[in-house]
Amino acid sequence: MNWDTGIGIPPSELKAIFEEYHQVDNPARQRSQGLGLGLSIVKSLGELLGHPIWVRSRQGKGSVFSIEVPLQPSGHSSAAALHLRASDDTPAQTAPRTGAILIIEDDPEIREHLKLFLNEEGYHVTAAVDGPAALEAAARGAMRPDLVVADYNLPNGMNGVQVSQELSQGLDRRIPFIILTGDISTETMRDIALHDYVHLNKPVKLGDLRRAIEKLLAKPPADPQVLPPRHSVEALSASGGARIIVIDDDDQVREAIRTVLEDDGRAVESYASSEAFLESFHPDNSACLLIDAYLPGMSGLELLERLHNDGHNLPAIMITGNADVPMAVQAMKAGALDFIEKPIGRPELVESIERALELSQDSSKLLKLRESASARLAGLTIRQREVMDRVLAGQPSKNIAADLSISQRTVENHRASIMKRTGSKSLPALARLALLASGGAGDRPMAP
Repeated sequence: MNWDTGIGIPPSELKAIFEEYHQVDNPARQRSQGLGLGLSIVKSLGELLGHPIWVRSRQGKGSVFSIEVPLQPSGHSSAAALHLRASDDTPAQTAPRTGAILIIEDDPEIREHLKLFLNEEGYHVTAAVDGPAALEAAARGAMRPDLVVADYNLPNGMNGVQVSQELSQGLDRRIPFIILTGDISTETMRDIALHDYVHLNKPVKLGDLRRAIEKLLAKPPADPQVLPPRHSVEALSASGGARIIVIDDDDQVREAIRTVLEDDGRAVESYASSEAFLESFHPDNSACLLIDAYLPGMSGLELLERLHNDGHNLPAIMITGNADVPMAVQAMKAGALDFIEKPIGRPELVESIERALELSQDSSKLLKLRESASARLAGLTIRQREVMDRVLAGQPSKNIAADLSISQRTVENHRASIMKRTGSKSLPALARLALLASGGAGDRPMAP
């Protein structure tokens, strides 16, 4: 048994040193001193193999680490020992893992740690330093991954989401992606959510990564496995498919939405402003508008009103900011059939479009929704209705309390009761319900 001659480990840190990214003598997190992943990986491997890891230490003197391995009983062959272990009633801790995983990460230390960890988990792992390297390897058939783990912020002109789109198209099949990033900006979160990728924060916990991979690889393959082709606007329009018209001044959001919808087999037109849309607009009530509320020049709300005044009533969905309920209410009163909040998720986007198109084409379904909404609001008292109207108008609780001459606590109690009685889990859900009940959404007659 040999002790090292290091600084030693305080008793309070003996358990913590096995946690991911924990380092005793590196408070500044200097990369030259490593990542703090080594002991965590060793501990994980020990647990997988059934060999506990132990540590003893004396501050200022050094530390000693040991691994517990059972000795083979005398007179037993290796084959017999293996037979005893295999026939043990205790179930194995983990099932054998299979699958090819591609890691795209420009940090060499993180890349190697992830590769080592996933190799030890049983996966076949390849790695690339950036998007062009991954695409080049795929093009020459050097790898065909079942899953990709990619950093979001990659060098050489392509982020993780952009690489994923190119890679999926190049391989002609859907591939599950896990995006790693320490960037929590709205733009990044929105980009990842739009493409329906699993997002894990950096520094990533290896246990979280393991569980995410197991879950994604356990899903049955999509049918069909091959990605749908990107259809032209003319082809889909000729076949009766509704066009989706995206109007958003954010280039990244606009193109991300286009990619998602085209991959879903839809024909898409996109514009950076209301004015650009109106310049090329041809009346077609089968199209569906997806409009950002806040546009330069003519706003999304003003565009809806302009179209209505001109006799065009296309089904429309308003894109609003987080918790921007008053704007959403105005949009639905102006004729929008629905609204979605940023950051937008892929399932929510597709579901909202399908719902808007269905309601615009089947007035009986819209009538049933209104009847259901009215029934859910019927149990509210007059005072609760007053509070609800002011909440949906964007008034804070203290202002509502002053207007109605009641305490702020009473207002909060009313708000809680309203959400419970209507079965609404969020303010946007309550806004949809109230507007449907009042006939404020999609209530305009269709243009001839």
